[in-house]
Amino acid sequence: MEVRELTYFVAVAEERHFGRAAARLGIAQPPLSRAIKAIEHRVGVPLFERTSRGVLLTAAGEVLLEDARRLLEASTAAVARARRAGSDQPRLVLVLKPGADGGMLAEVLREYEHAPDAVPVDLHTCGFREHAGLLRAGVGDVALIYGKDPDLAGLDSEELFREGQILVVAQDHPLAARPSITMDEVHAQPTPLWTGDGSVPRQGELPQLVALGRWIHLAPISAGHHLRRDVAAVPVSDAPELPVLLAWPEQHRSKALASFVRTAVDIAAERRSLR
Repeated sequence: MEVRELTYFVAVAEERHFGRAAARLGIAQPPLSRAIKAIEHRVGVPLFERTSRGVLLTAAGEVLLEDARRLLEASTAAVARARRAGSDQPRLVLVLKPGADGGMLAEVLREYEHAPDAVPVDLHTCGFREHAGLLRAGVGDVALIYGKDPDLAGLDSEELFREGQILVVAQDHPLAARPSITMDEVHAQPTPLWTGDGSVPRQGELPQLVALGRWIHLAPISAGHHLRRDVAAVPVSDAPELPVLLAWPEQHRSKALASFVRTAVDIAAERRSLR
């Protein structure tokens, strides 16, 4: 199937209406309807159920929609990466959450400058669990991803190390002066625990709300070096260790990327040996 056909199909599937889909695509409705019929003929099964109010996806249509979105995303990403690689000044874009580099980013960048096939590295900061989507969309070439159960669909990855956790609380919080606490004590707190699952507060608001005593949250140990002065970090003795991964799109085989991955893996291995 051509990219144009997939684009038409996704528009109709998302709008659930031929007229709205045609307006979104900037084409007339009759050629769009003919294109969808041609796609269904090629696939061999109905993709939509036509009703007086619009269209509904069949089971086959639901399956195709998921794959079509992924293919269109991959197509857009491939163009973006090719443009970066083929520019007069090729660059590598590293996606990461601010402060979530395990304290090793400066060393990796320093060593990578002298590595074979190295190119300048741009940093693209993101929020919680946004890394994978940015890689798949072609915004970034490689990402440092913290946390358990990351979204790695369509990505290759290498675990660099694992890190313990701290609880971040307001300076006047009852736990602030403790040398360490347990996960049971964390969950027993009346102050809400931010879990990063999309619930309030939004991530940008979190530091101030923690400082005001409205929320508490868990963070990697290395993040303790980047905290505000009006909060405190308390080690959590039995918190599960968080993996730190380096991830990149499958089939992305540039020499600059391979050199960056080797540099980061070597530095992580050296750090683990010194523990």
